[in-house]
Amino acid sequence: MTLTVRLILIVALVFSIIIPFGYYLIGEKNRGRYKCALAANVFFFFGACLVASIMMFAGPNVQAADAAASASTATGLGYIAAALVTGLSCIGGGIAVASAASAALGAISEDSSVLGKSLIFVGLAEGVCLYGLIISFMILGQL
Repeated sequence: MTLTVRLILIVALVFSIIIPFGYYLIGEKNRGRYKCALAANVFFFFGACLVASIMMFAGPNVQAADAAASASTATGLGYIAAALVTGLSCIGGGIAVASAASAALGAISEDSSVLGKSLIFVGLAEGVCLYGLIISFMILGQL
């Protein structure tokens, strides 16, 4: 993929974000602006996906053959494992933080002296994400 094609794709992606939200924030105040902003965003997003898929399948791909020859199944499974560890630990940590933080806010609103105790539980829930990230780095270090 040449530099100009990559640059065009990046510009299209940036415009797909700037144009709809700029129209939404600056545009006239009516119900039609929501639909117009959503339509422009969908148009640019799927247009960028179409251009990316055309560029991906166009022409011979010499780099993929070299990468496939050098990579093994174990390396690929290692990357999948690292991604799963990070993703699932962050999802679990997010669920834990959501319940712990909402309970902590309720407890703090009734009695402000429980702030320190409640922050400990929220911090423990956030630790799940950090442990997953550390394990992910350990897996990547072995590849």
